[in-house]
Amino acid sequence: GSEPRLMGDILYSTSRNHPLNIFHFTPQVLGLLVWALIAGTTYHLHAAYGWVMFVSIFFWILTVLFFMTYLLQLHLKFYMIPWPLVLMIFNAVATVLYLTAFVTCAAAVQPTSWRQWDYNRRAAASFFACLVMITYGVSTFFSFRAWKGLGSNAATSQVTDHA
Repeated sequence: GSEPRLMGDILYSTSRNHPLNIFHFTPQVLGLLVWALIAGTTYHLHAAYGWVMFVSIFFWILTVLFFMTYLLQLHLKFYMIPWPLVLMIFNAVATVLYLTAFVTCAAAVQPTSWRQWDYNRRAAASFFACLVMITYGVSTFFSFRAWKGLGSNAATSQVTDHA
């Protein structure tokens, strides 16, 4: 049938039935870096970093849950949920909130910090927050295409529609 047989089929798939692709791994890894770098500083002394921590941990957990849902193919059991639409909305919201987290984190970095390692970690967290924002933006684009059914050719859609 049309079920993925190999992990590679899942990783690079952008089809309507299997919207999980390589862009689902990138925010997990980079998002983990964001909150781990901030957690390694005295973030509790600066209110701005509380927002960055919330956004990065919240979306890291949700991204891991979405990833596990697709990896274990639980989305096939809950077929009544419009998964491509849910993923598109999730990725769009994550993009916008990561934009705010990136700007907040970058604006709060003080080069004259009395703790050099805090400065380095916060600056790195800002950089990685920007990368996470970009990957969620790219995922939003691919999720939109999956939701609209774009990106598949006629032969692929006929095979999957009749399988």
